[in-house]
Amino acid sequence: MYERFYSFNGMPFQLAPDGRFYFGSQEHSKAMSYLEYGLAQREGFVVVTGEIGAGKTTLVEHLLETIDQQQYVIARIVTTQLGGYDTLCMIGAAYNLYQEGMDKSALIARLTHFFSGLRAQRKYPLIIVDEAQSLTTEAIEEIRMLSNIVLGGGAPFQGVLLGQPEFRIALSRPNLQQFRQRIIASCHLGALSLEDTRRYIEHRLKRVGWAQDPAISEGAFEEIHRRSGGIPRRINLLCSRLLLLGYLEESHAIDAEHVTNVSDEMNRESGPFSVGEEPVVGENADLGHGNDAAIKSEILARLSKLERTTEKLDRAIVRGLDLVLKYFPSQGLK
Repeated sequence: MYERFYSFNGMPFQLAPDGRFYFGSQEHSKAMSYLEYGLAQREGFVVVTGEIGAGKTTLVEHLLETIDQQQYVIARIVTTQLGGYDTLCMIGAAYNLYQEGMDKSALIARLTHFFSGLRAQRKYPLIIVDEAQSLTTEAIEEIRMLSNIVLGGGAPFQGVLLGQPEFRIALSRPNLQQFRQRIIASCHLGALSLEDTRRYIEHRLKRVGWAQDPAISEGAFEEIHRRSGGIPRRINLLCSRLLLLGYLEESHAIDAEHVTNVSDEMNRESGPFSVGEEPVVGENADLGHGNDAAIKSEILARLSKLERTTEKLDRAIVRGLDLVLKYFPSQGLK
């Protein structure tokens, strides 16, 4: 529709991750540096977290376009609430190694043989896990144990784990200390700044042949940033609807009022986009504010601290009970 009206050669704000539209914002450039550093180490895990729609998958798509595909043998899995063995099966299936009915020992043996063969060819297995916040503790431990296989003095594979902010809390658990010690780089993708939001929109438009049609006012950029909270996927949703409105109204200019009207309409249709915000109905409906992501991060940090405190108290109680049994063994626990 609107791409022909504005003489575009494609859709600039599609939701599907596409490395061609990668934009090197300050946040994403930092994350890319961590990924490149991690891959250069040939071992360990790189963890990238970010809000829903922050661009984690697009970041990895861009990374895969920049590395030597002949050198890396890549397995990509998207996790759900799977147990440890099921996660190993997904990795095996991604490398076409798993066969139905195969038990754990046979699968690990086949993976070990596969990794050893790649090392002999000077190739490097890379396992990318998306939606890592859905990994169970058992699954994380199985991945760690798989990474313990020593092949010629080196690690059998490298891992990249992409997840939402709560994955960082999951990794803070005491029983995952050994896994944390194998994380060689970790970063969090935050919201885009106002300036990066503007550059992001212009970048995507230019990728499809934008020649200042439609013209976008400064106020429109500011309102897009405010309403989207600086989250790329929300920016895409909002901008796509703005271009559709421009097409329907045969308009060649977008201003702040257009953004307000479209975002309010989207709120009435499906609720606000901002993280943690309750649905608002009526004239005050809004797509949300950038502070919501910061509020959620603060809540998650406090929950993590509370969890650690609770675990310390649990250990102190256990030690106390051990002392009671040691010095008063005849009393027992009643």
